[in-house]
Amino acid sequence: MSDTDEDAFSVNEKEIMDYYEYNGILGKLRLQCKFLKTWILHSLAYHVPNYNYAVKWQRARGVKIGKDCHLSPYVLIDLVYPHLVTIGDNVTVGSHTMIFAHANPTANLFLKRNGYPRKIEPVNIKTGAVLFPGCIVTAGVTIGENSMIGAGSVVFEDVPDYCVVVGNPARIVKKIDH
Repeated sequence: MSDTDEDAFSVNEKEIMDYYEYNGILGKLRLQCKFLKTWILHSLAYHVPNYNYAVKWQRARGVKIGKDCHLSPYVLIDLVYPHLVTIGDNVTVGSHTMIFAHANPTANLFLKRNGYPRKIEPVNIKTGAVLFPGCIVTAGVTIGENSMIGAGSVVFEDVPDYCVVVGNPARIVKKIDH
């Protein structure tokens, strides 16, 4: 089938419905309700200045968050697959950080069919990690225990425990003694 025979919206909707095992009109309605709920909860968590409420609302979306975590305002956690994000205990996430459990060339069916399909993989941020403001964490990444991610860093690969990483792409600049 050529890219002109179907639209990207329909392909993406089918991929998400298949993932959540929804089908038919009722499945589309369930998917819309799921997205409305997650969008409302995300919007509340994104704008609230009180980190306790941000954690509460992200948990209600399905994000697995440990105890004593601090989520600053303006943190974006995957809007489609929030349940694939796990954040350990005592983690700090700075403002304007983005954490994605999926990657998808949404509007480009050519790329989607030629080596760049939707990627859905869990993200694990281990206990004690600190993500400074403006970090981007991509699908499939594990950030090690007590590691620090420098401001504005883009993390495409796993970060070992007790490391400081900075840059785009993020690279280890220091090992933390423990």
